[in-house]
Amino acid sequence: MITSVLVANRGEIACRVFRTCRDLGIATVAVFSDADADALHVREADAAVRLPGATPAETYLRGDLVVAAALAAGADAVHPGYGFLSENAAFARAVTEAGLVWIGPPPAAIEAMASKTRAKELLGVAPLSAAEVTEADLPVLVKAAAGGGGRGMRIVRELQALEGELAAASAEALSAFGDGEVFVEPYVENGRHVEVQVLADAHGAVWTLGTRDCSLQRRHQKVIEEAPAPGLPPGLAESLYERSAAAAKAVGYVGAGTVEFLVADGRAHFLEMNTRLQVEHPVTEEVYGIDLVALQLAVAEGRPLPAVGPPEPRGHAVEARLYAEDPAGGWTPQTGPLRVVEFPAGPGVRVDSGYASGDAVGVHYDAMLAKVVAHAPTRAEAVRKLARVLERTRLHGPAINRDLLVGSLRHPDFTDPTRLGTGFYDVHLDALTSAASGPSGSAQSAQSAQSAESAGLAAVAAALAEAAANRGRFGGGWRNLRSQDESRTYGIGSATHEVRYRPTREGGYEVTAPAGIAPVTVVAAAPDRVRLEVAGVVRDFDVTRYPDGVVHVDPHRLTARPRFTDPAEQRAPGSLLAPMPGTVVRVAEGLADGARVEAGQPLLWLEAMKMEHRVVAPAAGTLTALHAVVGRQVEVGALLAVVQPDDTSSSADSSS
Repeated sequence: MITSVLVANRGEIACRVFRTCRDLGIATVAVFSDADADALHVREADAAVRLPGATPAETYLRGDLVVAAALAAGADAVHPGYGFLSENAAFARAVTEAGLVWIGPPPAAIEAMASKTRAKELLGVAPLSAAEVTEADLPVLVKAAAGGGGRGMRIVRELQALEGELAAASAEALSAFGDGEVFVEPYVENGRHVEVQVLADAHGAVWTLGTRDCSLQRRHQKVIEEAPAPGLPPGLAESLYERSAAAAKAVGYVGAGTVEFLVADGRAHFLEMNTRLQVEHPVTEEVYGIDLVALQLAVAEGRPLPAVGPPEPRGHAVEARLYAEDPAGGWTPQTGPLRVVEFPAGPGVRVDSGYASGDAVGVHYDAMLAKVVAHAPTRAEAVRKLARVLERTRLHGPAINRDLLVGSLRHPDFTDPTRLGTGFYDVHLDALTSAASGPSGSAQSAQSAQSAESAGLAAVAAALAEAAANRGRFGGGWRNLRSQDESRTYGIGSATHEVRYRPTREGGYEVTAPAGIAPVTVVAAAPDRVRLEVAGVVRDFDVTRYPDGVVHVDPHRLTARPRFTDPAEQRAPGSLLAPMPGTVVRVAEGLADGARVEAGQPLLWLEAMKMEHRVVAPAAGTLTALHAVVGRQVEVGALLAVVQPDDTSSSADSSS
């Protein structure tokens, strides 16, 4: 019997495994980097062992340190979670050779399946040779052979870009998984990403636990997942079950794993088998009413799966990944303190998170804050519930992708499962991140108008709360000689809202709302709460203001815009600023002051949260300054380089 489990991971997956261990009476051990010394997973564990350093390569990718930590803490088993070393056969062997129980598949099965190239060869699907790719093969996908989560993946549409993307994908894969092997395969445009959860024991039983659809992705990383995959052609699900079970049996698989397919034109193309628990496993748990981690532990102890087979599925579950990131700004990760973290509770609602109020999002690891899951009898009900839960979530801190998630869940190309595809954000991202979207008169347009009105009213509430605070602090109010209206401007996502107001003789306020908002009557205004009446409907707004100029009027995050530009913040034309905090990992070969550059030419690469972000020349011109140094950590807004543009140059987005 297992008595103590070390989780060789961090964040929400470590907390998730600890929860099941506590339910089963199993002691828990965490490992932590210096950057994670006070992280939630460390606080929740019974014991914790430090891994000196901050980067993944120094800490969570050091299998020798993790095994030593398990032995030092008296653990008798190791659960790898997902990512990091979860699909590393050498680490699995080191765990068992140290006399510990490995809660995962046999190392031989990992070797057969965890390398995408070997898995494809095993199943008779040969990857392309990078040296032999021609124009006729494009587009192609460069992909990491080990690991997943969208890291080490690049779409290549131009042949001359292949060599650079191979190098970039390899560097990112090496940083994330400790293995820089990459391969090339054909890229199927806008297919559906459908996968099958498998679970096998050491006695020959293999369960297939339904399908999941994970088609909504950004940068090849899943954003919204659901179970079961809706609207599959007749007979396709059964075919996927058969192929998945056969793949597991072919390598003597034991434990939990996932077989992934790309479905296009009614056909399913094998992608890979992930030899670990998936991020999206909660939707399967909710539909089947099981605990996959508990079953992993039972299988690791040598027990057989129940002879009666898995339970019957019930209902539908949808999961959204809540990230600290800016979708409108190229998905750039966001960092900073999390002042408030509160999720609504209720029937059919589940939240797996690695953060609590008072924690901070750093630069070294993935920016996922939580997985929010809704389960209901039907897909439509689950989708509706999840969107509302996200709206009611209170998360005060860095910018997050909440508005994008809510808009996606309510978009007709998501609510209609026949229109699902991996190209969803290629088509709809700009509209979903703008102030208003959708064709005139459409349901999506009506939802966008409601969202724009909600944001505008949030700006009104923020301005009046500040006015009420200033009135209490400095006095003042209505005067016999009417003065000019006061004005406050706030940024909400990619939109800007200006609010004008003036105090009244009675001690209240008159407001000129942002454009597009119906006339507003101020019922009451206090520094932390504002009541407004719009078209006969009264609404209350709770307002929380922070010293850095960020204002939260849930569910909106507002940034106060200064009235005047600070001359000290002005930059020379062509200045390239760091779009996020991170580390400079590469500078283009031969790049130096005076070099000629072209619009869109990659100049340097930043690594943040295990992802590489390319910084390109915004225009054709001359590099007049290069401040970026490989290995140096930079803060958001740091000056990296300056390109003096030609007078007739065309511009390009400077980060990608």
